[in-house]
Amino acid sequence: MARPRKPLLSRDRIVEAASALVDSEGLDAVSTRRLAAELGVSGPSLYNHFRNKDEILDAVADAVSAQVDLSMFDESDTRDWRAALHDWAVSYRAALTEHPHIVPVLAQGPGRRPAGLRVADAVFGAMVRAGWPPAQATYIGALMRYFVTGSALGSFARGFVDDETAYDPADYPHLGQAHLLADRRRKVDEGAFETGLRALVDGLCLQYEQLASAGTVRPAPKRS
Repeated sequence: MARPRKPLLSRDRIVEAASALVDSEGLDAVSTRRLAAELGVSGPSLYNHFRNKDEILDAVADAVSAQVDLSMFDESDTRDWRAALHDWAVSYRAALTEHPHIVPVLAQGPGRRPAGLRVADAVFGAMVRAGWPPAQATYIGALMRYFVTGSALGSFARGFVDDETAYDPADYPHLGQAHLLADRRRKVDEGAFETGLRALVDGLCLQYEQLASAGTVRPAPKRS
């Protein structure tokens, strides 16, 4: 009986293996030698698909960007720009929190990554269609990236230890319950994100109204 053939090496297989390494061990775990061993191939064979480790990490980051829901920015979607921005940010953060170790790479911006560029294009296009001046639409895209990637870089709640004795009331009179935060990490972190996100969108709504009063807001005509 013929021996089963190994699956052909492909970009997708390399990215999948690299993503698993990043998720489990962090960015430093990724190397061409380590990936070759994980995939059961020779190291040089990876160079037929990627020139170096940075290109592999770029592809891993782009695979995460591809998980972000952009449907709310479709011109056929009925959500207004406020709801669309909110719902997109929630989806964006969900993708990043599933893969926190790759966030530092994503935080550098999309560069030439196709999925990352589609995200940037969708957000900018939706804001311009809503009437935001192009410069302001650019600022909004940047602002949301700062906020979402920042929220995914670490956990506020996990920054406190589960030890009541660590927060002596004599030294920290307002941290008497801080030792409980670690156990409530998800609730605290998601609550903080939602609070900040709503504050951002509410603030943008005020700016939008001011621009509308000044006649600066001009929704782009719908495409025929």
